[in-house]
Amino acid sequence: MDYLDLAPVQRARGTVKLPGSKSISNRILLLAAFAEGETAIHDVLDSDDTRFMLNALRKLGIQWTQDDKSVLRVRGANGVFPNKVAELFLGNAGTAFRPLTAALAFAAGEYRLAGVARMHERPIGDLVDALKALGAEISYLGAAGYPPLAIHPGRIRAGAAVSVRGDVSSQFLTAMLMSLPLLGARTVVKVTGELVSKPYVDITLNMMRRFGVDVARDEPRTFTIPASVPYKSPGEIYVEGDASAASYFLAAGAISGLTGGGPVRVEGVGQASIQGDVRFVDTLRAMGARVEIGANWITATASPAVARARKLRAIDADFNHIPDAAMTVAMLALFADGVSMLRNIGSWRVKETDRIAAMATELRKVGAQVDEGADWLKITPPTALLPATIDTYDDHRIAMCFALIALGGVKVRINDPNCVAKTFPDYFSVLAGISEH
Repeated sequence: MDYLDLAPVQRARGTVKLPGSKSISNRILLLAAFAEGETAIHDVLDSDDTRFMLNALRKLGIQWTQDDKSVLRVRGANGVFPNKVAELFLGNAGTAFRPLTAALAFAAGEYRLAGVARMHERPIGDLVDALKALGAEISYLGAAGYPPLAIHPGRIRAGAAVSVRGDVSSQFLTAMLMSLPLLGARTVVKVTGELVSKPYVDITLNMMRRFGVDVARDEPRTFTIPASVPYKSPGEIYVEGDASAASYFLAAGAISGLTGGGPVRVEGVGQASIQGDVRFVDTLRAMGARVEIGANWITATASPAVARARKLRAIDADFNHIPDAAMTVAMLALFADGVSMLRNIGSWRVKETDRIAAMATELRKVGAQVDEGADWLKITPPTALLPATIDTYDDHRIAMCFALIALGGVKVRINDPNCVAKTFPDYFSVLAGISEH
């Protein structure tokens, strides 16, 4: 097995230019494919997940070119995919698999969608049920409710009201919202159950608006797609930095500040960010970090009070709104002055791996006492961190999180470090660039 050994880090300080957001990149790529006109997209994330989306679009007949490392041009198909037969392999990219499922259900073609083994364990039945309610023809090629899928031409009832569950993944709602404008009819979408990861839906609505479709939100869980408003290219659009990735470096600044290090500055997100994970700074402050934020940058270190105590403050909070960044909070909990509770994180169960189980297992390796429930983690920090070999479960966020253990002055081995290519191929070298040994 490949692995990466990280030496103990004395302190972290410096500036990080963030890569583009995966969530924004893949939404923009698909909307640009839907749109009328050509879109020049700046700062698209170059990662496994965006490559899966781009390869899929090319197989569907969408033309795109890469001008240089930062500008990608997509020629929109005005709502109609040219190729009516295609087999798509989408890895473990939920931000590609779920929206493409909805788009192709309305495309009047024969399509096969598959991914890696873990993608075939991630539920998609609620989205398929919502699409079938509109007349889509979709069949499961494996276990019912899960990929891989076969999509056939359906008799779509444009304009019919539709419901979709929101308590498993917000990507189901995102998929419906992005694709329904292709039908050209006013459609009301109602979300049943609690809507998890609401900020990601806000990203979807924001991006759709940039492409000319303004969805009305009549109440928290009712969305109305306007009639006969095609997507139109904005001409140029920029992908903002990845707020989830920012959390690792801001946490490094806060942790390092306990021992005289920091601050760490990230550039690419700030007060103007449309991403929910920028609210990670609220948690940092609650745990005793000193945070400064501008329009497009954030800095973090430890406040004088927690630096004197050499411990962050323990936290008990609901993280439904920032589930990805909540994994970084689990790392901060290892440096806290008591027991921390991470609540309402049930969506972790259906991510790249069962993140609740995986995080609990790996946190125990470094000496923490961990209790887990269906949608919570209780973390008691160790008196001293233990050196450990961390299994990453083919999950980029576990690898990136546990690299922060080195800031506790211990060696850490990260198994399968290349899994970070899903969203941040250069993560370890960027982290090394702000680390002092």
